[in-house]
This record gives sequence, structure tokens and C-alpha cells, in this order.
Amino acid sequence: MKNKTTKDREAMSKVLFKKDNDGIARITLNNPEKQNAFDDEIILDLINILNEIEHSQDLRLVILSSNGKNFSAGADLNWMKRMSNASYDENMRDASSLTTMLQKLNNLAQPTLVIIKGAVFGGGVGLVSCCDISIASNESIFSLSEVKVGLVPATIGPYVIQAIGERNARRFFLTGERFGAEVAREINLVHEVINENELDEKIEFFIKLFKKNGPNAVLAAKKIVADISNKEIDSTIINHTCKVISKLRMSDEGKEGVSAFLEKRNPNW
Repeated sequence: MKNKTTKDREAMSKVLFKKDNDGIARITLNNPEKQNAFDDEIILDLINILNEIEHSQDLRLVILSSNGKNFSAGADLNWMKRMSNASYDENMRDASSLTTMLQKLNNLAQPTLVIIKGAVFGGGVGLVSCCDISIASNESIFSLSEVKVGLVPATIGPYVIQAIGERNARRFFLTGERFGAEVAREINLVHEVINENELDEKIEFFIKLFKKNGPNAVLAAKKIVADISNKEIDSTIINHTCKVISKLRMSDEGKEGVSAFLEKRNPNW
């Protein structure tokens, strides 16, 4: 019997990861036979990938997408059944792993883009909520479906509520109903809805966009949103924003960006 090649092993992986030489990282959910449903293996793979991304200094954009018809059908029910027969401590450890993965995705320093098609249920909605930019196919269907199997969207809850707001959460958490991409856009779960055959073109649009932007400025822009969101605009916040822009103006990247604009040329990043 022949040993499996690296390519064969990668094809069998439930999550694929690739970094190119232009600073673009691609994470691909790769369990289409189970509609990319979550299990403990996928969660661990994502944690390991996000750990690597956290320590990467040269990434301009992280793209999360999926193979197969559906983005993610939520939790793998066989995994859920297994955990229902486990102890409370085992369930706490398992839930903590999911929380760790969501936290890492939500808190990545680098910008994140999620590309959505097909079904996006349960934990899949959590993944979408943790990303900076979300683009959906007009045929996508969403649901916070946990209540239909006697559960609740608990670990994903903070991120989903942050994305769609408490008022919308009080509807969709409780009903478990399905809703389309336009409703997802209206409640701020996704930013844009396009035809599925336009998704690849939209990915290239964002890649080109981020390559034009100052890489350190993009990181600082993402960080300042987290720093000042939902904070009182007091002297501490005002002083912080002054420090941020002052340091960027004096940085090599800031000087190069302004010079390039005035000289009508492309900056050197």
C-alpha cells in the first residue's frame, strides 16, 4: 500500500490553509460531505491556523471561505450527541475550545474577509460575525438554529449580538427561523450581497484594495475601532486618538504615503 502524499493528506484535511507570497492567507473549510459542520477536529485545526496567523508579520488579508455547496451547517450533530453523553467538565473544556477559536478569529490583528455561499447555520453565523468584512451570495440562507435541537447560541452569542444588535438577536436567537441574504444584510450580519458567480471577482477586488493600503495603517485602523467602540468620548479616548495619528504621521509608512500621494506615484509598499 502506497503512503499518502502531502497533497493527499491536505485534501483529507477538514480545514485548508495557504499563504501566498503577496501576504494573502486563505482558510478554507473543507468538509463538504458534512456541509462543513463544526466538530472538535475542525475547531482545533482553526485554532492552530489562527495561532500561526497571529505570529505572522507579513499578512495583508486573511480570507475565510468554504469548499462545497454550503459555508457551514453549524455543529456536527454526531459531535453534539457525543458531547451530550460526556461529563460537565468535558463539556466545559469542549466549549472553551470553541470560545478560544472564536476569540482568536475575532481578535486577529490582520483584516479578515469571509466569503459566504449556501447554508450558514449556528456556529457558521458565529464565524461570519467574527470577521471584519462579510460578502454573501444572494442564494445564502442563514439561521441561528440551535433552539431547534434544544440548545442555544451561547459561545457564539457575544460576537453575533455585536454584529446584529440585541434587538435582532432577541428575534433570531429565539425563533431559529431561516432568513435570506438580504435580511442578513439588513441586520448587519453581512455587508454586501452579490451573485454567487461574482464571489471570486469580489475576492480579487479586496486583495487589490488591501495591497494598495498602507499595511501598518490597516492594522492600526482595525485596532482603533476596537479601542474606541462603545467607549465614552472622554479625555482618555481623545488623547489616545491624538497619540495614534501623531505616531502614524511620523512613521516611515505615513511619510511615504503622504509623499507618494503628493508626488502622484504609487507608494513603496
